[in-house]
Amino acid sequence: MANAAPRGAHLVGSIPAATGEEAMADALARLGNRLHTLPDGETGERKNWIIHIVESFRSHPDLAVAREGDWSDYERIPRFKVKAGRSFTSAGLDLGYAREFHKSYPTFKALREKSHRPDLAFQVGIPSDLDMTLFTFGPSGILSQRHVFTEATVRDIETIHREAGDDVVFQIEVPAELVFVAQMPPPLRPLVARYMAGGIRRLASQAPEGSRFGIHLCLGDMNHRALATLKDVGPVVQLANAIAARWPANRSLEYIHAPFAAANVPPTLDPGWYAPLANLRLPKWTRFIAGCVHEELGVEDQQAVLALIEEQVGHRVDVATACGLGRRTPKEATAAMERMGALA
Repeated sequence: MANAAPRGAHLVGSIPAATGEEAMADALARLGNRLHTLPDGETGERKNWIIHIVESFRSHPDLAVAREGDWSDYERIPRFKVKAGRSFTSAGLDLGYAREFHKSYPTFKALREKSHRPDLAFQVGIPSDLDMTLFTFGPSGILSQRHVFTEATVRDIETIHREAGDDVVFQIEVPAELVFVAQMPPPLRPLVARYMAGGIRRLASQAPEGSRFGIHLCLGDMNHRALATLKDVGPVVQLANAIAARWPANRSLEYIHAPFAAANVPPTLDPGWYAPLANLRLPKWTRFIAGCVHEELGVEDQQAVLALIEEQVGHRVDVATACGLGRRTPKEATAAMERMGALA
């Protein structure tokens, strides 16, 4: 292959552990030098991504429930509205990213020192402002409320960067953006991919210069079920290329993580499904992370999937699961990390 660099391993975010310290220590013990970044495991209520944030809006003074939902599937998500006579602003919105960072960062630094990994960066998951808007207000809120989430998100990024600088990599998480591209008729996908990439660019460009970023493309994993599936990997390639082409200057795009499974649905062994990867165009300094590790695949099939990906990309890639491990049992999460280590 053109690039025979060793494969790395990547943890998307959540790990089913009792505490962040337990999650990080276990990840380091199992994956060690294969990790470029380390999340805090997003334990407790954070294991289900943004559900706890959206649920907290039930007590927000400016919001009311417009449609009830219990999160049992994607059709049963609660929707909120701004109360009559009230104004929803970023000044009254705490998304919790900086607060959780302050809890976990000292533990991360202590574990990093113990592991003799001065190069290891702390990974902070940042749901995109579009996704926060959609999961809170639905599509009708995009034009009127997205800026509120943008401002609140950037404020937390600034707070974290002020304390940790380039010791942190912010992982922007974008399931809605990929699903929008995938659900469009093929002739419209390039246009929609450019539009979605523009929104991601605007968020990153408002972060302090020198900020480090990664992108987690996702198909959703609520209750370990995907929001959408792909007929081939084309939409992933189109969105990844559009993000890379529009990435703002003086903000490092360290990696793009792509899903090759759809939650409980494992990657396919059909070579044609992977053919669009030949058109992937990322900067040489941006790592491509294949979210192809899956509990339903045996070792030989897993190796075959990775070979299909690398054949089309033209070089070795890093490996990961398609999403966080928080919706897995501890046993399944351990098996996934061990498989990542073996493949890397």
